[in-house]
Amino acid sequence: MPAFLDHASTTPLRPEAAAAVVEELGHVGNASSLHSSGRRARRVVEESREALAEAVGAGVSEVVLTSGGTEADNLGVKGLYWARRAADPRRRRILAGAVEHHAVLDVVEWLAEHEGAEVTWLPVDTVGRVDLDALAAVLAEHADEVALLTLMWANNEVGTLQPVQRAAELAHAAGVPVHTDAVQAVGHVPVDFAASGADSLALSAHKFGGPVGAGALVLRRGLDLVAVQHGGGQERGVRSGTLDVPSVRGMAVAAAAAVAELGSEARRLGALRDELVAGLLDAVPGVVVRGDPDPAGRLPGHAHVTVPDCEGDSLLYLLDARGVECSTGSACQAGVPRPSHVLLAMGLDPLEARGALRFSLGRTTTAADVEAAVAAFAPAVERAQRATRAARTRRAS
Repeated sequence: MPAFLDHASTTPLRPEAAAAVVEELGHVGNASSLHSSGRRARRVVEESREALAEAVGAGVSEVVLTSGGTEADNLGVKGLYWARRAADPRRRRILAGAVEHHAVLDVVEWLAEHEGAEVTWLPVDTVGRVDLDALAAVLAEHADEVALLTLMWANNEVGTLQPVQRAAELAHAAGVPVHTDAVQAVGHVPVDFAASGADSLALSAHKFGGPVGAGALVLRRGLDLVAVQHGGGQERGVRSGTLDVPSVRGMAVAAAAAVAELGSEARRLGALRDELVAGLLDAVPGVVVRGDPDPAGRLPGHAHVTVPDCEGDSLLYLLDARGVECSTGSACQAGVPRPSHVLLAMGLDPLEARGALRFSLGRTTTAADVEAAVAAFAPAVERAQRATRAARTRRAS
């Protein structure tokens, strides 16, 4: 079995979640139907909604079920923008962190291109954390124009946690609602929706051991939101569509299990991550660890590094050939590798950013996986650097 160190992309389905999904697949019933089978399905949905709400510190009625994090982010950002603009046409400005996931970044850019939104990208520091002074300055100057602030809870590349609660305080003082993409955070660090001050929060089941294709938008009571899709009026009228009862139950079971073991698992993963980082630094001179160096300021299972004179995608394939699965920090569009927007926003130059690797540990990660990654790292880097030098020589000749 390969050493799977890409849990930030997806996590193995928890056995208890798989069992719940399989059990529900044996039942028939639309949760919107009024007969006995429908009422049984509805009961499963509502019990799952209760469990999910408890896991993230929200009210039961605040959980809007979706197909995953991307849909939840689309609904949260677009829905808030359209509702705010309809109430006050001046509110066309969106404030967004410069290191947002593409599920938010691309939504914001789409609104700018198609819906007349004006975007202010908030700068971050060298560890990837948003500049609150910059946020306060923009709010002071443009408060009457701002539709919403969107700020992720935890960065998917470097693992840095964002000051969502403080940002929400600043935004609310200016009358601005806040959306947070918490897809990487739920099940890995404490998430309390009510205490955070956020008005909407996106999560995705497959990031914490649930099934792919299930997620939720946690939406504050009384907040107006324009629906993105229309139909039967399910989920408070803002997310129409027949509910996937097996996946909803599997998500709830996984969330409860992840939150129950959150503290002990964070300590275990933090120790393994520290061993991994120490091994990588010892194996290859010049490697730089990115993200917040303070364990309290980052996801426990994230280890993001940049390697000099390397292409991250080349390293990925070389490590994969040695049985180690991780990811790069590059976004590949139209077949062309491009430096990560996250690393560029943190101040790295494009050459540095291209040599990025992200190792993300999770529930199934073992000490043997870490040892395998450390053992494979130096040979992979040596070969990748040799290829880079050869390519530069060919271009120079």
